[in-house]
Amino acid sequence: MDGTNQTAVTEFIFLGFSGVPSLQLTLFVLFLTTYLLSLMANTLVIFIVLMESTLQTPMYIFLGNLSFLEIWYTTATVPKLLTTCLSQAVTISVFGCVTQYYFFFSMGATECILLAAMAYDRYVAVCSYSRLMSLQICFRFSINHFFCDSDPIFKLSCSDTFLVEALGYTCSSVVILSSFLLTMSSYGNIVVTIVRLSSREAQKKTFSTCASHLTVVTIYYGTIIFAYVRPPAKYNFTIGKVVSIFYSVLTPLVNPLIYTLRNKDVKKAFRKVLAQKRFLLARNMQEF
Repeated sequence: MDGTNQTAVTEFIFLGFSGVPSLQLTLFVLFLTTYLLSLMANTLVIFIVLMESTLQTPMYIFLGNLSFLEIWYTTATVPKLLTTCLSQAVTISVFGCVTQYYFFFSMGATECILLAAMAYDRYVAVCSYSRLMSLQICFRFSINHFFCDSDPIFKLSCSDTFLVEALGYTCSSVVILSSFLLTMSSYGNIVVTIVRLSSREAQKKTFSTCASHLTVVTIYYGTIIFAYVRPPAKYNFTIGKVVSIFYSVLTPLVNPLIYTLRNKDVKKAFRKVLAQKRFLLARNMQEF
């Protein structure tokens, strides 16, 4: 495209869920409730892990880091998502778009690696137990999404983005698939170990825990693989937005509930921390 008579891009416009205006208020309440619950659940996990010395083990340190990551992972996208549910024209600066894109994808890649490490840690624990843009063209562009994702941004370019898309999807595929395969390998070995357990009660308990973990992992990896592990091709924006809700909004809420808050040791530690806080409060009231 001729480089003359062009204006640098200063803003993008999010289209969000403008295609269903009658549902926007309902979606706002739903997403806001999910976001707040996610923040509270993940903050609670971090608080418990930090306050209780008995939880200073690799597994719970991983879970605390996952919760910390989830808070920022979901905060990178949900506030703008909420705004798009209340307004017909939500804008973001080019710098803000690049910043959001960087944080969302860097934290997403970190979560993939962290989930793989957690799965391997779980495998070791179970098996041990069993043995014992082009940024120019016009003034504003519309992004058919609720955050700065790769496909909607690529669609705005008037130049050929095939090589950039191919490189992007190659990097995404390497990170996602390698961590996914390591995660599935760990859980596969866990299943084999569970089958070999002599105690039916031990089998049932261990399998119940791992099954819930595996369900969340499958949902998370399933949606990001659908979104990012594929060659450059036609992109369905409606399906893309729906799928992205799962890995950007729902999993940050479900992860602390499945991995941590259902855990017997965490519940015990939480009750202990509350008892200590009540004791200190009562003593301070008496002194006052």
